[in-house]
Amino acid sequence: MPKAPQQASDPTLDGSERRRTERVDLVVRVEYKTVDELFSEFARNINEGGMFVETESPPENGAPVALQFRVPGSEEPIQVMGRVVRTSVGERGDPPGMGIEFDDLDEQSRELINQLVRSLRVGGP
Repeated sequence: MPKAPQQASDPTLDGSERRRTERVDLVVRVEYKTVDELFSEFARNINEGGMFVETESPPENGAPVALQFRVPGSEEPIQVMGRVVRTSVGERGDPPGMGIEFDDLDEQSRELINQLVRSLRVGGP
């Protein structure tokens, strides 16, 4: 009997199989705020839907975070609310950190990120 396809909510799928758009590797400094703390870390990859932030002490899944970061080609920082959708303790060569899904990215910021992602996919900005 054929195996049923796995759904996005299936916990056996890794993050790349659950996300709607491909992320590209890009290191940018990210400042983020939780309910009671402010942090400054590095994001390791990004797309229009979210980013992975490398950190030793991520908030719990579902936690809201206020993000501010600047991408190449941007004069103003991007400010967006997001929520933690995945955490990693850094196994199998992956860095520890958290996957954050953007909640309400404005159209201008979304297009800026899309342009950056497209340019990095074809060989650099």
